[in-house]
Amino acid sequence: MTEPHDPYQALRHREYRWFLLGSAPLFMAAQIQSLVMGWQVYEMTHDALSLGLIGLAEALPFLGLALFGGWAADRWERRNLSLISMSVLLAGAVILLLLNLGQLPRATWPFYLVQGLAGLARAFYRPASHALSTQLVPREVYQNAATWRSSVFFSATVAGPALGGLLYSFAGPLCAYGTEAGFIAFSLFALGRVGRRPRPPAPETSFARSLVEGVHFVFAHRLILSTLSLDLFAVLFGGAVALLPAFASDVLHVGPRGLGLLRAAPAVGAVLMSIVLAHWPQSRSTGKTLLYCVAAFGLTWIGFAWSTSFLLSWALLAAGGAFDNVSVVLRATLVQMKTPPEMMGRVQAINGFFIGSSNELGAFESGVAARLFGLIPSVVFGACITLVVVAVTAWRVPELRKLSRL
Repeated sequence: MTEPHDPYQALRHREYRWFLLGSAPLFMAAQIQSLVMGWQVYEMTHDALSLGLIGLAEALPFLGLALFGGWAADRWERRNLSLISMSVLLAGAVILLLLNLGQLPRATWPFYLVQGLAGLARAFYRPASHALSTQLVPREVYQNAATWRSSVFFSATVAGPALGGLLYSFAGPLCAYGTEAGFIAFSLFALGRVGRRPRPPAPETSFARSLVEGVHFVFAHRLILSTLSLDLFAVLFGGAVALLPAFASDVLHVGPRGLGLLRAAPAVGAVLMSIVLAHWPQSRSTGKTLLYCVAAFGLTWIGFAWSTSFLLSWALLAAGGAFDNVSVVLRATLVQMKTPPEMMGRVQAINGFFIGSSNELGAFESGVAARLFGLIPSVVFGACITLVVVAVTAWRVPELRKLSRL
């Protein structure tokens, strides 16, 4: 007889609990900064392109340094590298706090500068923290750990935007950015409770050769490459989270509090899906499930673009978040299971490069498309491209379509 599935097996490891406890407020801080900064910049410019520039400001340093961050995560102690990166994020929050002490500057470049600083920090934090997480639990617990990490992330993205909108509406930007700084400070404390982990042994090679090894590994594994590419193009064109301030202001007319609820909606759906995945993990028809969920993600954005009802828009965003979380968990588990420990940092950096491209460059793409084609047509067109990407991936990568179990 098989043993019953334990949905809390990753949480039975003390240091992984501290890791998650430190991750939650850090994720919330990022959501607060994104929401408040987006609303302030849009209030100053009333231009959707300015929202895209926020994403571009973060994408340029992130994508420029992400692969180097992965190399560093395989060469340096991962916990300390994560702590240094988080300290840079804390410095950015303090700068925003100082910017809002006096009269808000009319120029938007200081906000772009701070977002660029955040991109620099995340280029190192993402591969280091993801690689560190695989050292805190046994290999057979990876899928459960990825599910809980995803659950914590999306729970934070429920609370973060809602809290950011409320703080900004009732107490102002000083309180919002002060709360963000406090959250990051607590995250530093929590991660400090995790013991240092020696990096897995790896041959001492040059940065260039090490980077080539990591890229070659990813491109030699069609399953890993196809899942990363699917996420890259689906979110790059299909999602339009960066444009939510414009929808909240000009289409739904709900203000910053409504914007906070809209930003939280995908995370609500994702958290509910995380609970389902923790108790009933996906074990059959994994490839088809992944493809169906990405296609459904695109369809929810088509519905959202045409909706003029706040409740319907919120529900569609929540459904999209639920479908997206399935692909997040399956992709994370697949990458961790197929990657040797000594290459985990570099492969996670390439993973982050794909994700960063889709999220931050996707924000810029959304802003440019909205400027050229209009707000609603740009979102519909991008979501249709997502459906095309799913169809092409299913056709060109039959091993993903036929993948049964991880």
